[in-house]
Amino acid sequence: MQAVSTDEILIEPGLTEFNYFWDLWRFRELFFFLAWRDLKVRYKQTIIGVSWALIRPFLTMVIFTIVFGKLAGLSAAGIPYPLLVFAALLPWQFFSNALSGTSESMVGNAHIITKIYFPRLIIPASSILVGLVDASISFGILILLYLYYGYLPPLSVLSLPFFVCLAFISSFGAGLWLAALNVRYRDFRIIVPFILQFGLYISPVGFQSSIVPENWRIIYSLNPMVGVIDGFRWALIPDFPLFWPSIVASLIIGTVLFVSGLLFFRKSERLFADVI
Repeated sequence: MQAVSTDEILIEPGLTEFNYFWDLWRFRELFFFLAWRDLKVRYKQTIIGVSWALIRPFLTMVIFTIVFGKLAGLSAAGIPYPLLVFAALLPWQFFSNALSGTSESMVGNAHIITKIYFPRLIIPASSILVGLVDASISFGILILLYLYYGYLPPLSVLSLPFFVCLAFISSFGAGLWLAALNVRYRDFRIIVPFILQFGLYISPVGFQSSIVPENWRIIYSLNPMVGVIDGFRWALIPDFPLFWPSIVASLIIGTVLFVSGLLFFRKSERLFADVI
């Protein structure tokens, strides 16, 4: 009888949620490797590299300022329109990059999903980190706007980490839903860009949410990015008014998206290697 080698190691997914999330910690080096790889690929063979993280939001700010501030003549209540727009572009850029990155992450990494075990949650989590890096680089434009208009950050800037977390749970939760659905239904590769394009114009990026009629404003706040954008503006622009119901709505909807997205992703995870 041939003896079984004691040096063999059987790698299998954790049988409980505790083991699974412990595996996330054990595979942390893979998480950072995938995030670093995505960062390098994002701007590989581009002439100006990471400068695109500054140019894209800057040009978007200019276009929105001209269209909404000049042509449409929307009021900014004494706030410089470029500052009003850019304070909203920061969370929107993060949300847009995170959602598009996570939705494509599972299909884009099919070659490793079918070969080895690791917690699949690492893949969309590493993708969302790329969006956070882009948004952090873009923050430099906001500092230049402060200097140009002679503004100082208000004391409410201390609340900014809360609104960053709010943007994170909303984008990551929605991204987990789309990442899992995209494995089965590749139609979502077409649907997601449309959702982001449509969402850019129905979210208060180029205008203030206060222009929405009062009796419709609660319904409008069901868009989780409304509260996030209003929160960023309140945190970054002195004396900016805050509509607290939109913050509460974003917190509730973002939490529901995050929890349900995590549960749906975990339920679908065991089938990824077979379907993809």
